[in-house]
Amino acid sequence: MPRVVYSACTHDCPDACSVLVTVEDGRAVRIQGNPEHPVTRGFLCGKVAKYLDRVYSPDRVLHPLRRVAAKGVSGPGAFRQITWDEALDEVARRLKQAADEFGPESVLPYSYGGTLGQIHGNGMDRRFFHRIGASQLDRTICSEAGTVGLTSVYGARYGVEPEDYAHARLIIAWGANIHGNNIHLWPFIEEARRKGARLVVIDPFRTRTAKVADWHLAILPGTDSALALGLMHVIFAEGLEDGDYLARYSRGEQELRAKAAEFPPARVAQITGLAEADIVRLAREYATIQPAAIRLNYGVQRCENGGMAVRAICMLPVVTGAWRRRGGGLTLSTSGAFGINKQRLRREDLMTSTLGRPARTLNMNQLGRLLNDATLAPPVKALFVYASNPAAVCPDHNQVVEGLKRTDLFTIVHEQFLTDTCDYADIVLPATTFLETKELLTSYGHMHLQLSEPAIAPQGEAVSNAELFRRVAARMGLNDPCLLATDDELIDDALASGHPQMEGITRQKLEQAHSIPVPVPRNADGAFLPFAEGFATPDGRAALYNPELAAEGLDPVADFVPAAESRHNPVKGSFPLELLSRKHDNFLNSTFCNLEGHQRMEHRFGLTLHPADAAARGIKTGDLVRVYNARGEVNLTALVEDSVPSGVVAAHLDWARLSPGGRNINALTSDRLTDLGRGATFYSVTVEVERR
Repeated sequence: MPRVVYSACTHDCPDACSVLVTVEDGRAVRIQGNPEHPVTRGFLCGKVAKYLDRVYSPDRVLHPLRRVAAKGVSGPGAFRQITWDEALDEVARRLKQAADEFGPESVLPYSYGGTLGQIHGNGMDRRFFHRIGASQLDRTICSEAGTVGLTSVYGARYGVEPEDYAHARLIIAWGANIHGNNIHLWPFIEEARRKGARLVVIDPFRTRTAKVADWHLAILPGTDSALALGLMHVIFAEGLEDGDYLARYSRGEQELRAKAAEFPPARVAQITGLAEADIVRLAREYATIQPAAIRLNYGVQRCENGGMAVRAICMLPVVTGAWRRRGGGLTLSTSGAFGINKQRLRREDLMTSTLGRPARTLNMNQLGRLLNDATLAPPVKALFVYASNPAAVCPDHNQVVEGLKRTDLFTIVHEQFLTDTCDYADIVLPATTFLETKELLTSYGHMHLQLSEPAIAPQGEAVSNAELFRRVAARMGLNDPCLLATDDELIDDALASGHPQMEGITRQKLEQAHSIPVPVPRNADGAFLPFAEGFATPDGRAALYNPELAAEGLDPVADFVPAAESRHNPVKGSFPLELLSRKHDNFLNSTFCNLEGHQRMEHRFGLTLHPADAAARGIKTGDLVRVYNARGEVNLTALVEDSVPSGVVAAHLDWARLSPGGRNINALTSDRLTDLGRGATFYSVTVEVERR
């Protein structure tokens, strides 16, 4: 008899979909969006709609494996199947050996968004590594620059709810390819457009979303802070600001006015590549068409000036008072709405039981540098990778691979498939999918807390992240009660925060309801207006001037600083074309890259060039081209079209082992860090292109 299980997608996406899984005889036979969920609304993205292909793929890792070939060798003969007992014995022995010889900080965990679940991505794993005194990982590869930029103005990570975009009259998708990676926001935008709203897209690339927008502004990469300050220049100059809101709920208005005065439209046009008239028009429309909502996404902050860019853009709805109206404001993340007890879940206090102090922190974006640094004390001797694929996604790919090849580095990878990183692993352990685990799921795109039930038993000998670290801890003789906690106990710990936005939410209620909206304050119309009457800063005012930034050597208001690699900072040895290292619409970072059904939906291994840049190099569509800079090179196939501005080229991330020459575009990216948050700078890269 078929049964339907309530699950939830834990992949790295703001939509955090509620999923219904139909199971017959222990096998999942259908997966669909939950029609009763107010955001999922009964449909799934193209990636997860084909998820059963992933779960039941013949290529899944289903048993522990030990490397028997040299590091870097993949395919048949690279590994030998072993038992869990053998795997656990070796992992425990090698972790203890590294700690005994070099100190516990010689062990480095490496994880990120392979799961966004609180239990399997943020719980037992942290307890384990804190308990053994391993180095902490600075997990900043995706969103930290934007998070710091956002909170430096607002004090919290709140935003316009997706449901309230239906009330907006002007919507700006700023660096947000909603059709590609936030598809469940789209119905609310379409509802607003049916009522007369306009959609403006600000993006260097003509994305799926830009193609269907009312207006596309093809800004040059890394210049978003200049545009935001230029818009405020016009708004202030023409008296279009909300003076009452600024006076009541902000500090630093005069300093912001002075900074914006430095960015007249003519200067901003030179920096951004946009027409001066378009800058003025956008400023006027944004200030006068209300409610106006900005959907800001994380691509904007993956530039060297990315934190300041987010900070400047976040000031716009403060200047216009957009936060006063339902459907007005900005969304980067809604994750601040969830009062999860992270301290109780992660147990950072365990570090002091081993080290007597917090462990050192190493930045994940500089993995290649860390693995190859002969002066690092202690050196990284054991690398434990889970919920990530650094050999594909980490900047400066060639240096990362060089480090992973070290014969004295013991690398464990917990994975569902033999990824690029597995090519350098000593031990590979089989991991479950979200259909095979119980999980507590928050969201950074809506405000509904969900409990995901396991729909099927783990395939083969696969185990969840939490179960893996319970097993490793036990094999290492660690008997702390917190390392033995069940998934249910971890969920209870996460919910026991005492936070007003968790009030009344228990595991038992989630098991019954599956999804519960976070009880945030709402007005008489049911609207959540987080900053209508102040902000989450210590004084309740938006920090348009933030002295903490000055202490870090940054502009306390905001500024545009050209990236080290950009057309605005030509230096000796630089390259003439700016590279957009984009994500495929039907992959999720490096997830799904290896599945044939998803591959058929994408144009892969291509480089998009503007016709003027192609003509100057004698390149035509279909030509094989070499894309290179001082860090490396990749071979791609040219696609000549005007979906990028002149001087900009674009290519997609893929697995390195599936790419021509065994290298993906991260062979070209730098491990330099952002101005705020020490994040990745994937979009501050210059290259040259030549025909093969």
